Amino acid sequence: MTAPDQPLRADARRNREAVLDAASALFAQHGGDVQMNDIAERAGVGVGTLYRHFSDKQSLQAAIIGRRFAAVAGLAERAEKIDDPWAALEAVLRGYLEAADADAGFRFSILSPIEPAWDDIVREKAGFAASVARITQRAADAGLVRSDFTADDFILLTRGAMANMGGEHEGWRRFLALALEGVRVT
Repeated sequence: MTAPDQPLRADARRNREAVLDAASALFAQHGGDVQMNDIAERAGVGVGTLYRHFSDKQSLQAAIIGRRFAAVAGLAERAEKIDDPWAALEAVLRGYLEAADADAGFRFSILSPIEPAWDDIVREKAGFAASVARITQRAADAGLVRSDFTADDFILLTRGAMANMGGEHEGWRRFLALALEGVRVT
């Protein structure tokens, strides 16, 4: 229920975005213990409005993830155009993780023990995933990464890096550097 088939009216679109912004901020601050009532209050909408857009926390988390995937899809498409397969892989990894570093609500939704409603964001996820799959395959075909490195490993790397985000240190950058050294063929 996160991607309506018909365009939303301007006020409904504003309400939906306010809910997503509020949920992202509250998930980032309090994790999964946030109540839907608290999200509605912070967004300045009624609980009924919230539930018209999102039936539960899983669909709300999926929408947060979908919004980020939609934003980084262009990044992945630009990375695909980079001639050097290694540089393309690094560009999409770093760009995606830098976007995630600035979006704690997204990180919570990705790393949450509550599985998001992935079916709600098929389109958003598919575009990004297809670009990442082509980039990882091209790096493997060029012999620049382990031959068994796949888009699934991209997910493992990004989740590991995200788990090291936040706080005073930028441990995710060190994690990423070590991980890339581990998959690169020299």
